[in-house]
Amino acid sequence: MTESKKPSKVESLPAPEAGRRVLIKGQQTKAVIIDAALGLASQIGLEGLSIGAVAEVTGMSKSGVFAHFGSREELQISVIREYHDRFEAEVFYAAMQKPRGVPRLQALFDNWMVQTSAEIDSGCIYISGAVEFDDRTGPVRDALASSVATWQTALRRAVELAQEEGQLSRASDAHQIAFEIHGLILALHYEARFLRNPNAADRARQGFQHILARYAGPGTPPEPAPASAAKSPKLVAVPKARRKPAND
Repeated sequence: MTESKKPSKVESLPAPEAGRRVLIKGQQTKAVIIDAALGLASQIGLEGLSIGAVAEVTGMSKSGVFAHFGSREELQISVIREYHDRFEAEVFYAAMQKPRGVPRLQALFDNWMVQTSAEIDSGCIYISGAVEFDDRTGPVRDALASSVATWQTALRRAVELAQEEGQLSRASDAHQIAFEIHGLILALHYEARFLRNPNAADRARQGFQHILARYAGPGTPPEPAPASAAKSPKLVAVPKARRKPAND
């Protein structure tokens, strides 16, 4: 009597499970590509990003990268989304652990400062992207502007909560307060990255405390500067070699 052949583990897998493994592998590969593309975009900008450049840094073929995105434009948009997700996790969600009001607003600013500090020697996608796409139209600019607008809305809402708690003046314009806070980060990036001012971080922190004091609610003492501010390292931009983008 002939013994029946025992099926291998691969053969015994149901078709949906095998398909799922292929899907997961494809998602993992795409995540690796996006991570590499984000690192590249921080150095050469979104405009310099191309299928060819990403293929070069990942060691993949152009057709392999193209298969995951379909176009250079979709690659750029995927990088913007990934940057936004990381920014949201590190700056916004991390601050949600703090009580609503000035403590949460302070945490948002502190986290934003940490994020900016880490990007001094590379670049901020929001800032560099705004320079590249401020006078353009199209899906890439729309995706970038939408991400920035989402963050600005969250920042303004944090200001409004501080007003509702009576810690900031309710008579003040929340849009103006958020605008001034955003301006501090833009000034920090410019001073530290372009002018290489080692005191830029301290200036930004002082500016934030001045904003809290200027818009403080009745009878609310100004928040003291964080103890870590005096011990924070000086921010100095270190020029990096620019990668010449490969052609698509």
